Amino acid sequence: MLVPKLAWRNIVGAGLRTWLNVVVLSLAFVMIIWAQGFVRGMFEYAKHTMIQYEIAGGQFWHPQYDPYDPLTIDEAHGIVPPALERLVEEGQATPVLVAPGAIYPDGRSQNVVLKGIDPAQTEVEMPTGTLAGEGDGYIPALIGGRMAKQTGLGEGDYVILRWRDAGGTFDAADVRIVAVMSTTLASIDQSQIWIPLERLRTMLRTPGEATFVILRTGTPPPAGAGDWVYRDLDYLLSDVTAMIRSKYVGMAFFYGLLLFMALIAIFDTQVLAVWRRRKEMGTLMALGMVRGRIIALFTLEGALHGLLALVVGALYGIPLLYWTASAGFPLPEIAGEMGFALPERLYPSYGALLVLGTSVLVMIAVTVVSYLPAAKISRLRPTDALRGKMT
Repeated sequence: MLVPKLAWRNIVGAGLRTWLNVVVLSLAFVMIIWAQGFVRGMFEYAKHTMIQYEIAGGQFWHPQYDPYDPLTIDEAHGIVPPALERLVEEGQATPVLVAPGAIYPDGRSQNVVLKGIDPAQTEVEMPTGTLAGEGDGYIPALIGGRMAKQTGLGEGDYVILRWRDAGGTFDAADVRIVAVMSTTLASIDQSQIWIPLERLRTMLRTPGEATFVILRTGTPPPAGAGDWVYRDLDYLLSDVTAMIRSKYVGMAFFYGLLLFMALIAIFDTQVLAVWRRRKEMGTLMALGMVRGRIIALFTLEGALHGLLALVVGALYGIPLLYWTASAGFPLPEIAGEMGFALPERLYPSYGALLVLGTSVLVMIAVTVVSYLPAAKISRLRPTDALRGKMT
């Protein structure tokens, strides 16, 4: 118990120098947790939103469908396989038909993606119920907020829509915007027009066909789907996962800079302590304390800085992090252009594993940095230390 008592007495006796190091280290500790919670909050929101509004329990794609290749959309549709059609009839899945088209708002041409979906579907939480009912001489359409802003269209507006059917014949009709949905998900909004599935099938002359089928959450993928390709949540969320992973890599520089600044303070303190307390070390050696215990003494003093930093950080960090998790952060409008779903107000996510992992990282880093100057004591001779020299 002698080493811990001496270590505690020494760091308390250092006074202001100790508390300055503790405050700096605690700031780094709290800021690392805050930044990681911010990124985790982005990922969890984007993942939840995509599952809720777009992918549900997974999707079956037509073998030619590639959402990133617009040149394949014309041919990427076919008869829904019997196994998937049974799920559709049981209310466990909903088909979506995709086709290219063009609209002419204010006399200018703009390419769009037409998507047909059953207005009565419940697999995803899009407001498709607004598409129910047949329009009198027009096609009911649902668009998102980005699309409305991009085209200047609003609820009740009409616009000319042009498309090409399966036989290669072009046709056109009036579209009436029956609703504008508020969504942060660009993949169901930007340059897209949603219309009733059967109406789009009639327009394209593709009865019973679809481009992909959305499974209800919790519905297992059926066997016998032919050459249609099953895309699970991991695949459909891979873009978001990769983007968030890149954010973590970018934030690692921020974490490293914060931790480096705090550890430099600890390192300088330990170097100064080893230099100024040479006679004290010589006296301890002369009294019979082995070099290993002296090294442990200085290392423990540095580690206690980390422990105090965790305590101090918890005193102001817990209320601060709780407040940010409850109140959230308002995001600028441009944040919606980052490529994945972001809300107007983002709520960070802090978990026990995140706090514990960061605490362990800080303690290990502080202990290692404290040991490095103390390791020089292993070459110190008691006679030199008593005379105030370092060998």
